[in-house]
Amino acid sequence: MLCGLLFHTLSRHGVRVEKPSQRRPNFIIVLADDIGWGDLGANQGDNGSNTPHLDHMAQQGIRLTDFHSPASTCSPSRASLLTGRYGLRTGVTRNFAVGSMGGLPLAETSLAQLLQGAGYHTAAVGKWHLGHRGPYLPTNRGFKYYLGIPYSNDMGCTDEPGYDLPKCPSCDPGTHTHRSLQLIGRRGGGCSTNVALPLFENDSIVEQPLDLWGLTQRYTDAALSVIRHAREQGQPYLLYMALAHMHVPLSPSPPPAPRPLHPVRPPVDDGIYAASLREMDGLVGALKSASEGTNTLIWFTGDNGPWEQKCQYAGSVGPFQGKWQTSRGGGSAKRTTWEGGHRVPTVAYWPGHVPANSSSSALLSGMDIFPTLLSLAGVSPPTDRRYDGIDATDVLLHGAQTGHEFLLHPNSGAAGRYGDLQSVRIGNYKAFYITGGAEACDGRTGRPVLHDPPLIFNLRGGEAEDTALEEGTQEYQEVLEQVTRKREELLWDIANDQSVSTADYTTNQSAAPCCEPQHEACRCRPPGSASTHTHVSLIRNNTIT
Repeated sequence: MLCGLLFHTLSRHGVRVEKPSQRRPNFIIVLADDIGWGDLGANQGDNGSNTPHLDHMAQQGIRLTDFHSPASTCSPSRASLLTGRYGLRTGVTRNFAVGSMGGLPLAETSLAQLLQGAGYHTAAVGKWHLGHRGPYLPTNRGFKYYLGIPYSNDMGCTDEPGYDLPKCPSCDPGTHTHRSLQLIGRRGGGCSTNVALPLFENDSIVEQPLDLWGLTQRYTDAALSVIRHAREQGQPYLLYMALAHMHVPLSPSPPPAPRPLHPVRPPVDDGIYAASLREMDGLVGALKSASEGTNTLIWFTGDNGPWEQKCQYAGSVGPFQGKWQTSRGGGSAKRTTWEGGHRVPTVAYWPGHVPANSSSSALLSGMDIFPTLLSLAGVSPPTDRRYDGIDATDVLLHGAQTGHEFLLHPNSGAAGRYGDLQSVRIGNYKAFYITGGAEACDGRTGRPVLHDPPLIFNLRGGEAEDTALEEGTQEYQEVLEQVTRKREELLWDIANDQSVSTADYTTNQSAAPCCEPQHEACRCRPPGSASTHTHVSLIRNNTIT
């Protein structure tokens, strides 16, 4: 049967359940946004680093070098991470909008719901992007506490915009009102200006527009309070930390005076992006320090690759350059199924459990976080649905180098229908039934091209994806047979899956988050006023005060 359905098969017979006397681990999932594989210093050899804390975690933990986001864009990737299922099963195949009526279908069961039901304290801090109306909010999907932006940080205006291309305009108190806004979205890849960017706490908007420049500190304070509260209550916890970094607009705080950390490589100064990367790394370092000695697994990864059209505000794909595509026009990172779009930097850190200074080239996916954490917590998932993630415990703890036998990458906007599985990875080979390039820094795109038979690349020694195998060779024909069979098996399985959900992608003006419909851009506070934020110190009854 399919390797991706392994966890489903195990769960039907019951997975291991921890004895009550055993101490269950805490989990911190750190999900960076639009981050490149090459942004992690530990992935770049001796070329300098802007991620000393993450590099140190890699030295003390494991670096997963062949780890992939479940999709190459925001909402589908997050839905798959939290459910362990491809977007064709969850119904989440493209991003939700400011005016979206729906979100992650209510028939889907999230990792947080299962862990909360097993006695975990659950909290989400940061970007959600899986629905912001009533039942779709994080607090109704298994998270007891939530603080964050309901979608991407460029999907609303702020009074002091961050760095973006094109430049984000500030909220104009004389131009837009909520009553007259048209849900036209963004133009030219820039920031939305119709509705101010909201900050939610639990199910309420606490600030609109929020202060981007203080967001990192607010997120840090909230996360540390979650950790402290769970420790005081003697309760295991799941902290889902979905960062605004490295998505535009970038808004790095002024850096503190430099001080020694660890004997690592010097920082690479590439301006605003590098400063933002260092700020993100500092946040991760704060989480690591707060969780030391508390039986906590920290799993850092990304939701997709860098957004190339943002030029100097985009990250590095490292060696995964998708040259076959870039030589024909267009970018090969976010929104594409080239390696740069979904191969993301990933580090797992758990002192005393994950072997220090280790690495694995096992083929893994963000979908594997769901079954792996449930396995480590001794929690069985529902048996009425099928899963695509695999339990990676042996990779993390025991040095196993075997992951997925095969993995499919969904279309994410550059070519083909959203969510369709038209790129296949099997071993070191990767097949494309369709190719296409997202908008690059130079403004060019690559037109969609169907391939029948598919293009096939050997990634061993050819990670740049520049030269496809010749169709007439024995190597090509052997790989083609495997790719065809595995892809057809999975598509047949999904077509006959009774647990497939359908997401509601309808939009309506009334769905846009708005704390004060009578005020310009839905403003909760007048221009120039101080933030309404109260310093985070303690969590009580679902509220940070």
